[in-house]
Amino acid sequence: MTAETNYFSEITLLITHYNRSSSLERLLKSFEDKQIRFREIVVSDDGSKSEHIKKLELFKTRYGITRILAAKNKGLANNINKGQRAVKTPFTLYVQEDFIPTDKFCQSLKVGLSLIKEDPELDLVRFYAYRKHPYLNPLKDGFSEMKFHFWRPNASQFNCYSDHPHLRRSSFLDKFGDYAEGIKSDRAEFKMAMSFVQHKGKAIIHNDFREIFIQENSSAEPSQVARKKLKKQLQLSDSFFIKIVRIVYRNIKFRAEYLFS
Repeated sequence: MTAETNYFSEITLLITHYNRSSSLERLLKSFEDKQIRFREIVVSDDGSKSEHIKKLELFKTRYGITRILAAKNKGLANNINKGQRAVKTPFTLYVQEDFIPTDKFCQSLKVGLSLIKEDPELDLVRFYAYRKHPYLNPLKDGFSEMKFHFWRPNASQFNCYSDHPHLRRSSFLDKFGDYAEGIKSDRAEFKMAMSFVQHKGKAIIHNDFREIFIQENSSAEPSQVARKKLKKQLQLSDSFFIKIVRIVYRNIKFRAEYLFS
């Protein structure tokens, strides 16, 4: 190990994988190129095709990964659950295989690790998001706390948790429960986000959340999440009426889920 290597002995890198071994290799190589090492790299596979499983065997030698395989596809929730249970270190860095760390990542991880170790109530350190959280309290060193206020109108505040790259305590499932299996991945993520706020989870996010990781899906290995065409059209619509309907619907739906689920 060279003097320039950044070794995180308290962190396991957990990567969920399904039929995207080229994307996985790109992610593994990006950490190697940046001389970032972890105590262990756990790759939890969700029943990929044989050609991808063969590449995982090569990665075991090339990158030192620990493979957690599945006999058949059981969905992302099961894949995260079995991968997390294999982690032995106090902290887990969770990254899906279609992300790439930027040059800002290593320092951000160092700071995030120090913050979660300093604060025993802190559950989650986020490094990526699609949009800014509506209620933030500036913390320090480039991070802000994501606040949740049930009666405030912005429904986006329910998404303090996300499957996007984050650092968490490896006891995460003990506090918030397993990811709900047997349902679509978007719904499983939503239910975990709801559990997070129901159980008073505490999360912080880097202020430059679009500059720490890049999400990149190639045409050869596109996203594995299939969304209904109508749902995508409604999400992307510029119609003022549709936007208002979505805001009202989300506020009612999310609060009902929070109170009764």
